[in-house]
Amino acid sequence: MLNNENHYQLFRMILNKESDGPYDGVMGMAFIEIKQLTKHFRDALKPAVDRFDLETEQGEIITLLGPSGCGKTTTLRMIAGFEQPSSGRIAIGGQVVHDDHFSLPPEKRGIGMVFQDYALFPHLTIEKNVMFGLGKWKTKEKKERTKEVLELVGLSQFADRYPHQLSGGQQQRVALARALAPRPNVILMDEPFSNLDAGLREKMRYEVTNILRKTNTTAIIVTHDQKDAFAVSDRVVVMNEGVVQQVAAPREMYRCPKNCFVAQFLGKTNIITGTLADDLKHVYTHIGRVCLPEKTKALLDQVILSIRPEGCRLVDEGRYCGEVENVIYSGEYQELQVKVRTGEGGYESMILYAPIEQEIESGQMVSFDIAPELVALVEQ
Repeated sequence: MLNNENHYQLFRMILNKESDGPYDGVMGMAFIEIKQLTKHFRDALKPAVDRFDLETEQGEIITLLGPSGCGKTTTLRMIAGFEQPSSGRIAIGGQVVHDDHFSLPPEKRGIGMVFQDYALFPHLTIEKNVMFGLGKWKTKEKKERTKEVLELVGLSQFADRYPHQLSGGQQQRVALARALAPRPNVILMDEPFSNLDAGLREKMRYEVTNILRKTNTTAIIVTHDQKDAFAVSDRVVVMNEGVVQQVAAPREMYRCPKNCFVAQFLGKTNIITGTLADDLKHVYTHIGRVCLPEKTKALLDQVILSIRPEGCRLVDEGRYCGEVENVIYSGEYQELQVKVRTGEGGYESMILYAPIEQEIESGQMVSFDIAPELVALVEQ
């Protein structure tokens, strides 16, 4: 964990940029290209990050999503320059900041950083916290830019207050204002919503995204929370054990996960195996024939399906039926654990979602249909 002194030193590195830096004051050069980025820590059996590839456009918001220890924060630190890659290439705005023969220091990369704990200095006012990132600017320019970014994040009236006098959401906006103040090409954010309660978290997702859109700032955000990633991102990068599993827009990734890990990490799903029919549009499974959203191009015999619970819709006379084992009330819907009858006389356990107004009890028989648009072929 970084203390205030550590953060002070880091901010001196990444915010007080040298005037002769290749990105100092340059706008519109936020394209990021990362090729085969790898980090292997000493004595580790496997790389923490293994051949990571990514390209972003200017103004795009990307989220690195995955469980703890998957390599997402290490990737962020390598982009920032805090961690030295074992191999690979990083270019920002068309200029190489790291390859196997060269590495630009953090203060030269044109990057703004928002830490998980915001790293605001308690002894400085909000105005001075933001001005801290403009160390080599002239005093008049510092004040003008600070006023500008505080207006942008809606905190002009709090300029003379101290961090402890602000709410968690306001502190987060101060941290974002400080990162934006030097006009960086890229903003990196490490778990920016993790310290907020549920209601404020939802509000801040919207506000942070809106601020980044207004400034056309390219951002890479690290989170382990699917809702955070889906709410703010143009594209999501799912990682596991240092390896990129899939890169896609939120809707595409949820509906068409590439493999079982992605399907299960992005929310509850039913994983069912089956045999692909000759028409390439249907799959024969233990619970019956399941329709795909479209014909597959995969020439496979045995396949794996991901079927989202919300795609299993209760009807009076559905194709599939089973006995409710358990009902979990979530507030927005009811989660049903159902033993679905199979053709062999056995059962397949599945999760279904039902409307909250529908009266359902354990032991009740239900029938349902499966919406093809929430069925996906996935890899193991």
